[in-house]
Amino acid sequence: MVFALAVAAVFVLLSQWQFSRSLEKDVAPPSVTEKVQPLLETLQPGEPLLGSAEGQLISATGHFDASKQVIVQSRVQEGEVGYWVVTAFVVDGAPKLTGVTATEEVVIPVARGWIADPGQAQTPPSGTLTLEGRLLNSEGPVLAKNLPAGQIGALSSAELTNLWDTTTYAAFVVSFQEQVDGADVGASASHGSLIPITVTATDQNNKINWLNIFYSIEWVVFAGFAVFLWWRLVADDYRRAQDELFDVGHDDEDDALNPDLGK
Repeated sequence: MVFALAVAAVFVLLSQWQFSRSLEKDVAPPSVTEKVQPLLETLQPGEPLLGSAEGQLISATGHFDASKQVIVQSRVQEGEVGYWVVTAFVVDGAPKLTGVTATEEVVIPVARGWIADPGQAQTPPSGTLTLEGRLLNSEGPVLAKNLPAGQIGALSSAELTNLWDTTTYAAFVVSFQEQVDGADVGASASHGSLIPITVTATDQNNKINWLNIFYSIEWVVFAGFAVFLWWRLVADDYRRAQDELFDVGHDDEDDALNPDLGK
C-alpha cells in the first residue's frame, strides 16, 4: 500500500507541474523585449526564433540589397489594407553557414514600411547603415497564384531563401529606424509614401496551453490507476485466501460424512 500511495503521490505532483506549465508565458516580458539587443547576440542564422526572443527589439549594422526586394500583400495599417515593402538586409559580422547552398552573405528580411499601392515602393537607402527594429517570427508560406511580379503572399523566410538564393535568417525585422552617419533615413524620417509599420510588443495575455492541461489530467488518471491496481491486488489476494479456507472446510465436512473417501 505504501508503495502504491507513493507512486500515486508522484503522479499527482507531476500533474500539478504540468498544470502550472499550462499557464506559463512562452514570451519574454516587455522589460526584456523593449531593451535593444544586438541581432548577432539574439539570433543566429539557421536557428529558429524561440518565444523568449519573439518581439525583441534588435539592432544590426549592414546594408540593403536593392536587388532583393519584394512587396507583401494584405497588410493592414490603421484599418486600411495595403502592402509591406520588404528588402534583404546584409548583416555585417553574421556567421556563415556551412553546406553547398550556404552563401557568403547572410541576410535578414526587413519590412521597411507600409504602402497603399505597390507602385509606391521605393528603393532602399544605400550604403552602410544601422538598423533598429522588432524581431518577429517568419510566417508560413502561402500558395498564391497569379501574383504580379515582385509580390508574395506572406513574409516567409523559407520562400525568400529560394527567391533570393541567399542564406536567410529564419525571422524578419520590422524596421523602426535606419540611420546613416547618425541621420535617420527610414520610413519614420521619410516624407514620401512609405509609412512606418505599427507593431507593438508581443502579446503578454495569459494563454492556456491545452496540451499541458491534457498531460495534467493524464497524470491524475495514472495516479488513480495506481491506487486501483493496489486495491485489485489486495482484493484478489483476499479472495484467494477465502477460497482456500472454504476448500479446507468443505474437505473436512466430506470426510466426516463419508469416512471411506479419506482412505
